Amino acid sequence: MTIKLLGIGKTDDKTLQNLTDVYIKRLQFYNKFEIELIPDLKKVKNLDENQQKQKEGELILNKISTSDFVVLLDENGKQLSSVGFSEFIQKRFNSGLKQVIFIIGGPYGFSEEVYNRADTKISLSKMTFSHQMVRLFFTEQLYRAFTILKNEPYHHR
Repeated sequence: MTIKLLGIGKTDDKTLQNLTDVYIKRLQFYNKFEIELIPDLKKVKNLDENQQKQKEGELILNKISTSDFVVLLDENGKQLSSVGFSEFIQKRFNSGLKQVIFIIGGPYGFSEEVYNRADTKISLSKMTFSHQMVRLFFTEQLYRAFTILKNEPYHHR
C-alpha cells in the first residue's frame, strides 16, 4: 500500500523541510511514502475564499483516483492518539487498499466537492498549525505509527 500526503504550496522554511525529510527518509524503511505538493494558486487576490477553495479543490480532485482511500486532515475530523492512529493505519493495510491519500487543504480549507469525496477526516489537533508544520507533524506521526506497529522503542507507552 502506498501512503501519500497531498498538500498545497511548498515549504519555504528550510529547517522545517529538513526535519520533514528526516521522517520521510525513515518512513522508506517501513512503507512506500510520498509527498506531492500542488503549487500555490496564482492571482488569488482576485478570488474570494469560496472561489479559492473551488480552484484548489479541482486541483486536489485531479490527483485522486476512484480506488484511493482519501483522508482529510481537518480540524473537525476525529482525533486519535498515536496508538489509535497506528491502528487506523493497520486497518487500511488489512483492507487491501492500494493507496491511501492524506490531504492538507489550502488556507481556507476544502471545497464541498473534496469533503464529499473524502472517506474520513482526521484532526491532528484542535489548534491550528501552518501547512508547513502539519507536513512535519504528520510525517513524524506516521513514522511513530509504524514503530508502534513493529513494537519498536521509538514510542514510549
